[in-house]
Amino acid sequence: MDSVNVSAAPAVDGALVLNGRFQRPLQLSIEQLRQYDSVLATPFDLRCYTTNRFIRSVEPYRGVRLTTLITEAGLPNAVPGEFKRTVFVAVGQDGYVVTFSWHELFNTPVGETVLVAYECGGRALDAEEGAPILFSGSDILPAPRHVKRLARIEAQVLTASA
Repeated sequence: MDSVNVSAAPAVDGALVLNGRFQRPLQLSIEQLRQYDSVLATPFDLRCYTTNRFIRSVEPYRGVRLTTLITEAGLPNAVPGEFKRTVFVAVGQDGYVVTFSWHELFNTPVGETVLVAYECGGRALDAEEGAPILFSGSDILPAPRHVKRLARIEAQVLTASA
């Protein structure tokens, strides 16, 4: 499979764009994210993946499940089962990129703890504080998939190479 180039997302203060292979691409403000059913995450210690160095303690995030937003945007299914080959590329305004697969989000417990957060420790976050923030609560070390200033979730359908 060829690699996919992902460039830094254009800054739209506090907005999250879901684009790519969605049926209904979305652009959501932090206020619009607050309108969805919310989930409260467990507090955690943020640690560096490579050194396990303690970075900081993080109070509980509150946000909307990523799966809720993906379901709202709709997945491709022109070919039966096509949606199961979808990968989701989360891109921060600074170009930081993390990935999730459809199976991981919708067919494992991981998906229940992947949040797009807009609140931390009971306090509303704004764009200057990094909102919206993508957080994967089931990861052994959460730092690698902790994306501040989340700008975009891009859906891409994988195809088999011949």
